[in-house]
Amino acid sequence: NGTSDLQLERMNVYFNEASGNKYVPRAVLVDLEPGTMDAVRAGPFGQLFRPDNFVFGQSGAGNNWAKGHYTEGAELVDQVLDVVRREAEGCDCLQGFQITHSLGGGTGAGMGTLLISKI
Repeated sequence: NGTSDLQLERMNVYFNEASGNKYVPRAVLVDLEPGTMDAVRAGPFGQLFRPDNFVFGQSGAGNNWAKGHYTEGAELVDQVLDVVRREAEGCDCLQGFQITHSLGGGTGAGMGTLLISKI
């Protein structure tokens, strides 16, 4: 429930403290189409994330790994890396990255493997 001493001590691993004792997730949300991002923003946790940490394209990859890796994803990857770099620069002691992505399809698998190769 987020009230134990150990949990509170480790809050800064996944969150940045903002003003008013509020915490902002250290997360970069990526998709090749805007629909998923719209759903996250409209959901119960959408307001927790930094608005400029949502990076999305307009066309999607149509569940096609090659489009996510070589075309649509390749057009967006530099923008994603800029946001990742900004988040990394805000860390006191960066130890690594935790990436959650799908194993199939265009964005998760195609762009996901492209992003992993560039990080």
